[in-house]
This record gives sequence, structure tokens and C-alpha cells, in this order.
Amino acid sequence: MKENSTIGIFDSGYGGLTVLKEVVKALPQYDYIYLGDNARTPYGTRSFDVVYSYTKEAVGKLYEMGCRLIVLACNTASAKALRTIQQRDIPELDSSLRVLGVIRPSVEHLASLSKNRHVGILATNGTVRSNSYLLEVEKLYGVGAFQITQLACPMWVPLVENNELKGDGTSYFVKKYMDELFCIDPQIDTVLLACTHYPLLKEVIREHTPARVRLVEQGAIVAESLRQYLHRHPEIDDKLSRHGTIEYYTTEKAELFESMAEVFLGEKVSVSHTKLISN
Repeated sequence: MKENSTIGIFDSGYGGLTVLKEVVKALPQYDYIYLGDNARTPYGTRSFDVVYSYTKEAVGKLYEMGCRLIVLACNTASAKALRTIQQRDIPELDSSLRVLGVIRPSVEHLASLSKNRHVGILATNGTVRSNSYLLEVEKLYGVGAFQITQLACPMWVPLVENNELKGDGTSYFVKKYMDELFCIDPQIDTVLLACTHYPLLKEVIREHTPARVRLVEQGAIVAESLRQYLHRHPEIDDKLSRHGTIEYYTTEKAELFESMAEVFLGEKVSVSHTKLISN
């Protein structure tokens, strides 16, 4: 691994900022580069091949920027591209490169979160159709160990990206999906918000979720998983630079990203524009 390498955080848009925020909170000493492919978002409705192609380009860009540890802070990219990148592309690019996702650490925490093992997964269409959560649960715990109910919530990302975090319209679409989820399985005791946009709607989601049910965000889970990963791999940790810096890049207009980033992070940031291969 390159000396003084940076941690890269990638998302198809803004949602990964909720993961970055928690990662920086847990590990503030490291240097980070955030890349949002906002010009081609959303990924959730795109095919496996397209998501893989776009994600590969983003990983290559972050690698060029000096990142040798990259987190795909995007459920769709983790579902549709991570495994192929790990198995096929990393050996050709640089065997020391490490690319991690958000699905496995989320699934690893389910056993400690759910008491009755009835879990709801709220995600984009792409993540649901991939069945990545079901496959990962079966791989880690065995077939039938959990009762998993997946539900796509296609209206939630547009609500967040239009800064419609409250109001009658938002409440309507949140209630619609939550009612549908618990109609499918009334025994659900844990709901995983398996899209990094969804935490911004958590207050409204909570209003339409039974009090006994735990709502789980991925940011803190991914942050803790990354901390443990670095502890287990001192050969990687030793080569990460530590100046507490964060750089932000977008494939869209920088000023547009800056205005939305304030919604996700609660603070103003400076953003630079960059291009990927095909945008």
C-alpha cells in the first residue's frame, strides 16, 4: 500500500455523507476524500452492468487521488459492484488496494440488534432486486436464521434530495411504506435503513413505526466496522495519513453539491468538481 494513503468514501450522490459524518466522528484523525457521482445519480434504478461500470470508474478515480482504502458508502454500489471489483479488478489494478462496502457490516450487526430475528430492510429498488441482504444473511447465519422482509421505498430519496424532510407529503409517503412493511410482517422488531439517504427521514419514520421497533442507521455501524478493520490490519492502518482533513469532490456542479451537503452534514463545506471516464 502506498505510504501516506487516504481513506476514500464513495457514493452515487449525497447519501454517503451520512456515513462519512459517522466515520469522521469515530476516526477523526485520518484524512478523507469524498466522491459523489451526482451527475449520474440515482444508481438505484440502473442495471448491474451500469452500476458496476460507474463504480469501477469511481474507484479508479479515488485510487488516482491517493486512496488505497475505499468505502463504498452506497448500498446499490455495494450490492451490484463490490464483489466483482474485489475479485476481478483489484488484482489487475493494485493488489494492495482495499475496497469495502456497507452491506456486510450491517448484516454482521443484525444478530445483536434483533431479539426475535424478524428484520425489515428498507432500501432502493436496485438493492432490493439484488437480494444482496438476503444472500449475505444466509451466508453468515444460514438459511432460515432470520425472517427478512425487504421493501423498496422509491419516493424517499427524491424527498430527501428536495429537502422535503417534513410536512404532509413526506409523512404520507413514509407512512405508506411503513404500513406496508408491517402488514407483510407484524413481528418485525428491527428495521434497517439500508439507504444512506434515509437517516434524514428518521424523525418522520419514527412517528410511523411502533415504539417497540428499533430503527437502525448504517453510518455508525460502518464507522465501527472500519475501526475494527483497521485494528485487525495494522499493516494498512500504519500507512494511512493522519491530518484530520476532508476533501469533497462531485461530478456535478460544485455549488449544487455544497448546498445539499449542508443539509446532510449540518455545516458548509468546500467542494471541487471532477470528471469520471464517461460523464
